[in-house]
Amino acid sequence: MFRSDLIEPIASHLKRHAAQRGDRVAFRDASGSVTWSGLEQRTANIASRLADLGVVPGDTVAVYLPNSVAWVESVLAVVRAGAVAVPVSIDSKDGEVSYRLSDSACRVVVTLPEKVAVVEAVRAETSALEAIVTVGGEGLLTLEDMAMAPGTMPACEGGDIDAPSFIVYTSGTTGQPKGVLLTQRSMLWVTASCWAPMIGLGPDDTMLAPLPLFHSYALNLCVVSIVATGASIYLMERFSTGEATRLLRGGGFTLFPGVPTIFHYLIETARKEGDFLLSNLRLCVTAGAILPAALNDEFERRFGVKLLDGYGITETSTMVTMNGPEGGRVPGSCGLPIVGLAVRVVNPETMRDCDPGEEGELIVRGPNVMTGYLNKPEETAKAIRNGWYHTGDLARSDRNGFLTITGRIKELIIRGGQNIAPAEVEEVVAKLECIVDCAVVGLPHEGLGEIVGLFVIPRDSGFDQDVVIEHCRQHLSSYKVPTVIHAVEAIPRTGSGKIIRYQLRDAVKS
Repeated sequence: MFRSDLIEPIASHLKRHAAQRGDRVAFRDASGSVTWSGLEQRTANIASRLADLGVVPGDTVAVYLPNSVAWVESVLAVVRAGAVAVPVSIDSKDGEVSYRLSDSACRVVVTLPEKVAVVEAVRAETSALEAIVTVGGEGLLTLEDMAMAPGTMPACEGGDIDAPSFIVYTSGTTGQPKGVLLTQRSMLWVTASCWAPMIGLGPDDTMLAPLPLFHSYALNLCVVSIVATGASIYLMERFSTGEATRLLRGGGFTLFPGVPTIFHYLIETARKEGDFLLSNLRLCVTAGAILPAALNDEFERRFGVKLLDGYGITETSTMVTMNGPEGGRVPGSCGLPIVGLAVRVVNPETMRDCDPGEEGELIVRGPNVMTGYLNKPEETAKAIRNGWYHTGDLARSDRNGFLTITGRIKELIIRGGQNIAPAEVEEVVAKLECIVDCAVVGLPHEGLGEIVGLFVIPRDSGFDQDVVIEHCRQHLSSYKVPTVIHAVEAIPRTGSGKIIRYQLRDAVKS
């Protein structure tokens, strides 16, 4: 059931929870926590102080912090001030920080004292940046000072839920990242159509969050949806298999979101140390990258907890499809479209709707679609045509509407005129016990145009390439079988778990 009651300004949600469950912990991290009443008051004060700094509705404010309660307070306060929050990864290189702050013309940056020098270097290059707020530090304007008392200027409370409230930069697996403009409505619409009704997210839940908050998946589920539903959450500064295992074994959590790689690491731990119970955990969810069916099956078999796969992208405020906890699931599928969202699989050249089982481009239309790319009208026009967002992802639908993502149009390997989706080959290889992780890319070939290149992390030194080839021959058409296999120590991935294929391709060239 669609939860339309959840679509209201974030400020209204905070006030409601402060009145109804004021003393309950809302967000916590390894250093501390904040209650709902505390969160409402502190974000109101910070929003007012931002107004004192000259921040007006529509201005941009960067949050350049690690996962923490301070990160959440900063972003919520920016939205309450009617401004636009720009999350920046704390691990970004100097050039990446400079690009984001300049591209979004940030007026204020909230960061750590040790990152002030990086921000000051940007200030010297742009006239937009006027103030730096730090979390801690001496002799500086600090977030804690701002949170303790309101300023002289009232904040506007971010009442226009259809105005941009977030600029989330795409992962940038190729080219410069694009700033995706998202509104409170678009983000809360996903809460109302997916997280609340489909996984039952509510006030009785306590979530463990290992995901980087600057990604749309975590921003939506682990911040906005927590605020909307009144659940509680523990924020890990960054994912650690050992720490996540310790916390999950403690039994204090009911929900655990991740990306496929995280669940892969948990399985590896169980293989080495033996299976262990995840007490009280009622559901795990994954998105951000394709989840191999074999990984899903093994996780559920070992831990006795359902692992629900979904498909989402930044441009749609995350979720497009989701598997529900009840009813049947199709192995390898990312589920059904979320309630109220229009989804089509089309031939990208003719725009004809594909038949069930036929591969095509996935296009999406609904209230969760971005308003556009920041400063990129031509890119926006290419992506959104006649109201439909063209994802660039290849998919197929079965006769019951379950969608399976098969890869990216730009990632298709064309070998002698035959199309090969890397994900299909990866799914087969991932079933081998001798492989820890793998990735497939197209490598240039003089005669065929491209050949299938397989990169693997072997489980041990006894890795045999012939075993992999023979396994692929048994499960794939001959033209899809890898021609070249490279053993590597790591598979490069974005924070959301997507394989950065060009890095593998470039490594072969060098």
